[in-house]
Amino acid sequence: MREETKVLPVKYLIEALPTVLSWTGGNVEVHGVVADSRRVCPGDLFVAIPGLNVDGHRFIAEAVSEGAVAVVGERAPQELPGLPWGAFTYVRVPDAREAWGWLCAAWYGFPSRKMTLIGVTGTDGKTTTVNLIYAVLRAAGLNVGMISTVNACIGEEEIDTGLHTTTPDPPDIQAYLARMVEAGTTHAVLEVTSHGLAQHRVAGCDFDVAAVTNITHEHLDFHGSLAAYQQAKASLFDGLARSFRKPGVPKAAVLNRDDSSYEYLSPIPADRRVTYSVDGEADVVARDVVYGPMATRLTIRLPEGEVAVETALVGAYNVSNVLAAAAVGVALDLPPEAIASGVAAMRGVPGRMERIEAGQDFLAIVDFAHTPWALEQALRTARTMAGEHGRVIVVFGCAGLRDRAKREMMGHVAGRLADLVIITAEDPRTESLEEIMAASAVAARAEGKREGVDLWRVPDRGEAIRLACQIAQPGDVVIACGKGHEQSMCFGTTEYPWDDREAMRLALRGETLDTLPTARDL
Repeated sequence: MREETKVLPVKYLIEALPTVLSWTGGNVEVHGVVADSRRVCPGDLFVAIPGLNVDGHRFIAEAVSEGAVAVVGERAPQELPGLPWGAFTYVRVPDAREAWGWLCAAWYGFPSRKMTLIGVTGTDGKTTTVNLIYAVLRAAGLNVGMISTVNACIGEEEIDTGLHTTTPDPPDIQAYLARMVEAGTTHAVLEVTSHGLAQHRVAGCDFDVAAVTNITHEHLDFHGSLAAYQQAKASLFDGLARSFRKPGVPKAAVLNRDDSSYEYLSPIPADRRVTYSVDGEADVVARDVVYGPMATRLTIRLPEGEVAVETALVGAYNVSNVLAAAAVGVALDLPPEAIASGVAAMRGVPGRMERIEAGQDFLAIVDFAHTPWALEQALRTARTMAGEHGRVIVVFGCAGLRDRAKREMMGHVAGRLADLVIITAEDPRTESLEEIMAASAVAARAEGKREGVDLWRVPDRGEAIRLACQIAQPGDVVIACGKGHEQSMCFGTTEYPWDDREAMRLALRGETLDTLPTARDL
């Protein structure tokens, strides 16, 4: 985070922090804010963040030797002997990672305070919902920006936000928002993951609308329990009341009445609350839904009346995503016509029920479904897309060093809802791929699947997708789940190039994508 001509007094930056425990040293001039000691340049402020494996406090001396004039950390000075204390300003805070977010926001002049900011959280459907909201706001004639796990949109520019990214780190978020302000953006939509909330990546982002898709079983390896996961998601809504208030912009909560999250999110204070439901009682409700293999038609009942909508998105779960976007439109007082035209304009999201066409006589789909709930929704949707006698053939895996309970759960879902199941690799990391696949296979067999008949374990993901295409018959649906838009796969500690969509295109030609290590390479 370096703008060569920009210099700010450390006092200005420190005043942005929610809590300061102590401050020693002078009001030095700061030329940049960094949290990686290897990137320190003369005049920088270094944020010493305690990590799971590495404690940033260990690198304070190195940062100062490279020219850092100020340090923000969590440890008391007496706990850090041997440092050249007279050479830098030291600010102690209770949470350095949170402080990093606020410092980045202050460095860029708090860009989120200069626009209406919408945050979307949830386990599944976040990226699709963010794109839908973006399309609705554009249809309403607003200058809107977007940051999702797939890309960032600033004006007419589209930026890839990474490979295995969730919510970007604070410097990237604030830089994107600042560029939006420069481009005249009045509204921005931000996808907010549970990791991003728990790690304070959106600290310093002043949200005006908080929306939730659903909250199901996911990331318990990181959060430790479902309650902690729910609490992380709820923090987006808790923050509404504390965030900076913009003239004439109420703080609004958009809640899913069909999801269990409603029970603990609805009591959280907000100026305005808008609810949505596929078939229950809510402010925004779907009626007369007609599911097709290539499109969905429905009528949305809004507080102002009803509007007919057609979307290229398929499946019941996408109806919920459409309603979430419509509810955000209601929260922002957008006209129903803009909601309908925006939904119709959104053609899809890369890696979300994305069809791959090569002239084959069956459907080939790549989807990001990597949770039990998402896999179930994807397979139910695939069933509606199959021909009268068509079969659903699923290729999926489960990630290593992640929530272990998902492996059996997803095996049960696949075994119950798919006709043919192929279990393969999905970021095994340093775990045994064979053991990961075995856990899902046991569950699939418990649902009646038989190995070698309608259940296979194929460690090579490219070969697994090729096998699915090879056994597919006219009218079948082949769906590869778990990777979606992602551009890499992790074996050991190395990220190897990988793209499910390219793998599917090659498989349709009888070939395999061979960018991953073979068993003998590991």
